[in-house]
Amino acid sequence: MDTQTPYAERVQEIKETMAAAARAADRDPAEVTLVAVSKYQPIEAIAAVHAAGQTHFGENYIQEALDKQDQCDISPIQWHFIGHLQRNKAKFVPGRFDLVHTVDSVRLAQMLDKKAAEAGVVQAILLQVSLAGEEQKAGLAPEALEETLDTVGQLPHLQLQGFMTMPPYFNDPERVRPLFCRLRELRDEAQNQLGRELPHLSMGMSGDFEVAIAEGATLVRVGTRIFGPRPQKSL
Repeated sequence: MDTQTPYAERVQEIKETMAAAARAADRDPAEVTLVAVSKYQPIEAIAAVHAAGQTHFGENYIQEALDKQDQCDISPIQWHFIGHLQRNKAKFVPGRFDLVHTVDSVRLAQMLDKKAAEAGVVQAILLQVSLAGEEQKAGLAPEALEETLDTVGQLPHLQLQGFMTMPPYFNDPERVRPLFCRLRELRDEAQNQLGRELPHLSMGMSGDFEVAIAEGATLVRVGTRIFGPRPQKSL
């Protein structure tokens, strides 16, 4: 990508591409939200992207995210936690993130519920689902969802809003389409099980978000196509 292109142009180009993908799938473009993945990016870059009209930002590491939140005085802004969350870090989450995408176990959900109760908030979450069987990636197996939903659906300080997945990277985005389709099917089954709507599917990144939108994504996570090459070290 052209690293000299202003952030505003990059954000506009991505949002136009997202809107076109939504319309091609007979969807309302307003149903799909861009989450700018800002891990390792300095506050100045986040502020510049925010000035370009972007309000949703995704962070992967708890301490880095909290530091940025403490330094950041821009508004409005919504923070998404999109990285692997360890149970011993769950106490830092409630009230600091608008949505946690990566709840991958009942034990983590229970810990988040406990910490949200202590903070006096209800924490919005997504369940992370592993669809490709990659051992190095976190996520619930599809066959564990029914039991997990029974438990998580009863936790009073969590609000389950849907599912997230992180499929393998392929040069051809069409190779991941079946996984995006499967996540939508699992979400639909979960809605029937719970008897209520689960509005969000977090799926699709820089190389495959158009296919993800075609299959029902409501949140797409894009980093380098907005910010340019990612710095090598955290703040």
